[in-house]
Amino acid sequence: MSIPMNRYVSRPVYALVLAAALLSACSNEQASPVPVPTSAPTAAPTLEPLPTEAAEQTPTPAPAAGVVSGLTGLAAEEGSLPRPLAVMINNAPAARPQSGISEADILYEVLAEGGITRLIGIFQSHAGVVKIGPIRSIRPYLLDIGESYGGVTVHAGGSPDAYAILQRQKKADMDEIGRAGAYFWRDKERKAPHNLYSNAAKLREGAAKLGYAESVKVPGFLFNDPDYIPVEGTPALELSVNFLLKSYNVGYKYNAEQRTYARWVNGKPHLDLNNNRPVEAANIIVMGSDHKVLDDIGRLQVDTELGGEAVLLQRGVSIKGKWSRSPGDIIRFVKKDGKEALMFPGLTHILIVPNSPSFSSHVEYTLAPASR
Repeated sequence: MSIPMNRYVSRPVYALVLAAALLSACSNEQASPVPVPTSAPTAAPTLEPLPTEAAEQTPTPAPAAGVVSGLTGLAAEEGSLPRPLAVMINNAPAARPQSGISEADILYEVLAEGGITRLIGIFQSHAGVVKIGPIRSIRPYLLDIGESYGGVTVHAGGSPDAYAILQRQKKADMDEIGRAGAYFWRDKERKAPHNLYSNAAKLREGAAKLGYAESVKVPGFLFNDPDYIPVEGTPALELSVNFLLKSYNVGYKYNAEQRTYARWVNGKPHLDLNNNRPVEAANIIVMGSDHKVLDDIGRLQVDTELGGEAVLLQRGVSIKGKWSRSPGDIIRFVKKDGKEALMFPGLTHILIVPNSPSFSSHVEYTLAPASR
């Protein structure tokens, strides 16, 4: 399989060969072994920056209205913000469309074994998410991402390394095949293992009965004024991200009226089964990470700490920079001037792609006149 190249500067080449066999918890998400090409892409000319629109504006924070979420920059629906839930969500083709993902404050997508990807939904500010899932298993790096937001980890099974961490460190987690099974259900309309669900109310009830803290300190983003017009970056109205397999081609298309990017999968709009609404985000971060295959089953080690190349899309423009993470903090996007980028109020999607054969080989976007 060839992976499309694009206009960025190439990074060092890493060989990544993913095995087809999965853990028993992922037995129906099998995929053929996928060798990653080792040839580096050809660099293209540097793109011109977006012209400055009138006088450059100074970003100002959005005005506070009650309790404002540090994850979305929007007012909380019920006047308070509970502890986040970090839910591991199945993204196999048979699991789509998923339920609840349009209401995740932060939505991650990252590789698991065999070229498949998994979603991590960080749920906090939407109080009444009636159905979330299908829910799947945990890996150490998935656990790490969810915990960085102070979340209770919600999953069904996991790798031996992930279980070792959960047991050794007494993590706040809800495992369907463990003592939290009563707070999940199977949907008879779908085949196992793509039919395990829960909802916000059940999960919060279960977390309370398991004795987990209802309120924790949650790191947040810095936010821009919602009406601020970007004066830096290059126009980017469409984004295409290829992980490894053809069934995991992700696209985003900018809607100037909504000021959001609608998510597409394999050429079709990605909809939420709960409400038939598009899955969309005000901010999209695509970040490159070193991936290492650990064993013949294809289990991965994915770096979520050291930082690296990244691109941020918002308001119809893209900004190249780096992703960074300090100890005890969440992943953040840092511009070339060393300053953290301000997010626009709304939902944020973060996609983690391999650095091999290069970050740029997984990402491309369409340049067109910005329309905001």
